[in-house]
Amino acid sequence: MHTPFAISRRHGLRLLTGTASALALPSLAWAALPAMTEGPFYPSVEWRARQLDWDADLTRVTRAAGADAPRASGEWLDLGGAVVDAKGRPIDGAEIEIWQCDVHGSYRHPHGAGDKVDEAFQGFGGTRSDGRGLYRFRTIKPVPYPGRTPHIHVRVRHASFGELTSQLFVAGDPGNARDFLYRSLSAAERADSEIRLERAAAGSPTRWVAQRSLVVGR
Repeated sequence: MHTPFAISRRHGLRLLTGTASALALPSLAWAALPAMTEGPFYPSVEWRARQLDWDADLTRVTRAAGADAPRASGEWLDLGGAVVDAKGRPIDGAEIEIWQCDVHGSYRHPHGAGDKVDEAFQGFGGTRSDGRGLYRFRTIKPVPYPGRTPHIHVRVRHASFGELTSQLFVAGDPGNARDFLYRSLSAAERADSEIRLERAAAGSPTRWVAQRSLVVGR
């Protein structure tokens, strides 16, 4: 069984282990995440321990299939950044969780499945920031589902500040203007909760790269 915040090294995915080359992303711009609801599809610890893998690679579920596990449908995304305090100081050992729906709009949750489910998509993942505050996930580009624009839920915990729950929106997505939660945010909060997708380098197994600093403990 995976530990809650296991670091995955499968198939060359180098997650953060304190090395300078672990994250090839643009320089980080510090911006505070606005607090938001976790929504109805946050999987409980008890349920996900029985049902899910929950490492930092959401594109593969190895619990049953192991090395032969299929890969998730959708456009893969490398999402990374840094967890820092209001003064820009990195926070070591922060717990970061993300969860989102699959390409069919279904969540990995006892009440979150739609008519079709991508069983190869983990749906939830967790990791810890390293000594420089860095974190990284492999997931899929978020997609819309009825009533919501594409988004990724995120939760950050650490003894120094407690817990922060928010959501990340895709900058420029046309669905944002119709999303009730996005429209409730101020212009500054929208900017602080957006991720900007960039094309991954040629030869990368992922199609997209995005960086988002997570500022906590104001």
